Amino acid sequence: MAEKEATVYIVDVGASMGECRNGRSESDLDFAMTYVWDKITSTVALDRKTATLGVIGLRTDNTENELGGEESFENISVLQEISNILLPDLKLLRRKIEISRSTKGDAISAIVIAIQMITKYCKKLKYKRKIVLVTDGRGPLDADPDSVAEITKKITQDDMELVIIGVDFDDPEYGFKEEDKDLQKARYEQTFKELVDGCGGIFGTLQQAVEELGMPRLKSTRPVPSYKGFLTLGDRNEYETALSIDVERYPRTMVRRPLTASQYVQRSDQSNSNTQSTGTVLPDGDTEMPDATANDLTHVKSSRTYQVVDEEAPGGKRDVSRDDLAKGYEYGRTAVHINETDENVTRLETHAGLDVIGFIPWANYDRYMSMSVSSIIIAQRTNSKATMALSSLIHALFELESYAIARLVPKSDKPPVILLLAPSIEVDYECLFDVQVPFAEDVRSYKFPPLDRVVTISGKVIKEHRNLPNDAVTSSMSDYVDHMDLSTFGRDDEGNPSEYMPMTDTFSPVLHRIDQAVRWRAVHPTEPIPPPYEILTRYSRPPEDLVAHSKRNLERLMAAADVKKVPPKVQGRRRNRNEVKPLSGLNVEALLGGDGKKATISAQNAIPDFRQMINSADSIDGVREVAQQLGAIIEARIKDSFGDIAYARALEEIGVMREELIDLEEPEIYNDFVTTLKRKLLAEDLGGNRKDFWWEFRKSSLGLIDQNTSEASKATDEDVKAFWSMK
Repeated sequence: MAEKEATVYIVDVGASMGECRNGRSESDLDFAMTYVWDKITSTVALDRKTATLGVIGLRTDNTENELGGEESFENISVLQEISNILLPDLKLLRRKIEISRSTKGDAISAIVIAIQMITKYCKKLKYKRKIVLVTDGRGPLDADPDSVAEITKKITQDDMELVIIGVDFDDPEYGFKEEDKDLQKARYEQTFKELVDGCGGIFGTLQQAVEELGMPRLKSTRPVPSYKGFLTLGDRNEYETALSIDVERYPRTMVRRPLTASQYVQRSDQSNSNTQSTGTVLPDGDTEMPDATANDLTHVKSSRTYQVVDEEAPGGKRDVSRDDLAKGYEYGRTAVHINETDENVTRLETHAGLDVIGFIPWANYDRYMSMSVSSIIIAQRTNSKATMALSSLIHALFELESYAIARLVPKSDKPPVILLLAPSIEVDYECLFDVQVPFAEDVRSYKFPPLDRVVTISGKVIKEHRNLPNDAVTSSMSDYVDHMDLSTFGRDDEGNPSEYMPMTDTFSPVLHRIDQAVRWRAVHPTEPIPPPYEILTRYSRPPEDLVAHSKRNLERLMAAADVKKVPPKVQGRRRNRNEVKPLSGLNVEALLGGDGKKATISAQNAIPDFRQMINSADSIDGVREVAQQLGAIIEARIKDSFGDIAYARALEEIGVMREELIDLEEPEIYNDFVTTLKRKLLAEDLGGNRKDFWWEFRKSSLGLIDQNTSEASKATDEDVKAFWSMK
């Protein structure tokens, strides 16, 4: 179970926070809320019931707290009690946090209220307690030594963490010092620092806190075992000498996926609301909206119907129930039915286990054989005998410079996989790393021509050829690669050469950019999304100093390889062309055309026929007629396709049509075809529900030819976007 958290943010909203200082174009409150909103939205994004927070307003116009009857607790308001924060709460909180006209409100008293809120909510339960104060230090402060000592004692006893972030606070470690600082503010800063030091908290300037927001926060995950059982060498049921070790297997690396978008629908009677939510896909294919009533959303349900051809039914098709369907395996161009009683024949009966089946030297293993993410195998915890046995196996593999090959079945009746087990010996722990390796059917072997020689049809080997690099090109390329070396281009803290792009500083731009955009939009629904953080784009291009350093080597390489700029592609190179007539005056195409009958495109040889006929077309009407013939063949393929068998061929033919019509500067013929094709697909006029072909069509990017692709096109960017919609 995830650790319970209770955090209270104290935000100073006094009149002084409305001013812009130190050359900033935004107010101190907006500057401070950049940090606070980032922290709050990060907690909301966790979607954990155990992650709770509250918000207190300091120096507010009103007084709303349980101790408000006392003078020292005036102008302090609890804006959000400690609880789970959802998107509606976030929007309500945003409306509450605004600049006040007040100059009164004691920050120490606000900390006392935060302590009371946490104590009341957490009671004696185990929580990670935290108080964050964000202020400019220009309000009143009750710095009574006895009160400060009592607060320090309470924070220490309840194991709370106190964080005080100040606008323009001096921080020698960060290297910031405010010039011409007010003496009262300097004194308050010192009081805050002594309070934080007394309870082991964190004291810093807001400039550093905002700057560090660009550093992606890595999500910690609890280890979940993928296998618990025995690691065996030999059959322990038959041989007493067989080795059997209690082990546990955990993921070592795992691809982290970015946030995914979901669809929702708003109530028609509350269309002006901006409330949003996400949908959950149920096992039966329906989609349900969580808490739709509370979020002003209606339930979204999707249904699927199944139809079979029935000439006697209205429309030639009859609906069938899902329960009446049967599974079939594709065999050639037919489907082989296997009923549920016989379906066990297709399943391999297996038992959970991890069995070593052999060993292989390090030198005999090819790295490209690794097929999966890596996992780690350790001995069963609290089992000293298993720890000693696994350590012996690890050391034996390491000393013999060998890997173990094992067969893993994580659970009974699951398909087996083959693993490569590699020993790892560190100072504080020992383990086995494993990756999945292929079966014989998983390996794809390809033959490519050699790179260092040219072999002719007769078998003659040529070492010098225009397609082969000579010694000058090879030497220049080697020098260029050496000067573009990143392994020593960076500098460590002491100024020594180090790796420029270490793995620990390389973050996924897509993952963290989406996270940044979602968190920003949750708080700022109408403002433009800020650019990505610098650390996300830092390694998207080579360092400028390195490029400048290797520029001369690149120029020598280009000269040695005789690199030339490729001329731009000529559009419409075949339209209105003046064909070259042979000297004999004979029309070769007419001679080979047979009896002069009108040619048609064959479905068996569609692409070559289409290209030949469109090259010989002598008018726009002729081009349109040829395109219509190929279009009819494409529609027939989709309509008669068994599943998705013919989809790839249809997409290839659409791509050829698009390419040829772009060259002929006749994009409207293609645009008319794909528009009609879309209409027929959505109307299910091509053999029923063919929306799966529409998605393959979208992935292939074969949509409308826009004006950026062909100047003769009438389709704008808006037309292209509208085309891809399901309307």
